Amino acid sequence: MSLNVLIVDDSSAIRKILQRVLRQVEAPISEIFEAADGVEALAVLESQKVSFVLSDINMPNMDGLQLLSEIKNRVEFRSLPVVMITTEGAQNKVLEAVNLGAAGYVRKPFTPEQIKEKLVGIV
Repeated sequence: MSLNVLIVDDSSAIRKILQRVLRQVEAPISEIFEAADGVEALAVLESQKVSFVLSDINMPNMDGLQLLSEIKNRVEFRSLPVVMITTEGAQNKVLEAVNLGAAGYVRKPFTPEQIKEKLVGIV
């Protein structure tokens, strides 16, 4: 089974790093889509078949928590696993993400092993 991944982060450098990490972990990934914020991410979700989402929390326009809330409030996306990636030191944002239905979270800077660990729990 091949997976399509959506990476959502306002940093193009982080998106590239995550793409490289996903290729390294040898997961059965067929396509990797990118979005710079939650608004772009929703547009991708509405036009592409996505298996799971890796999303930053702090972004302009629509942040990761707003995106997560939107995903979980839409019937067609409700079961989509979303892993949050954050620099947040404060537990409250992470707890909010978990309460909204995040499948997990990874703190920046992350290692390929941490990303792989989250994927194993999803796929």
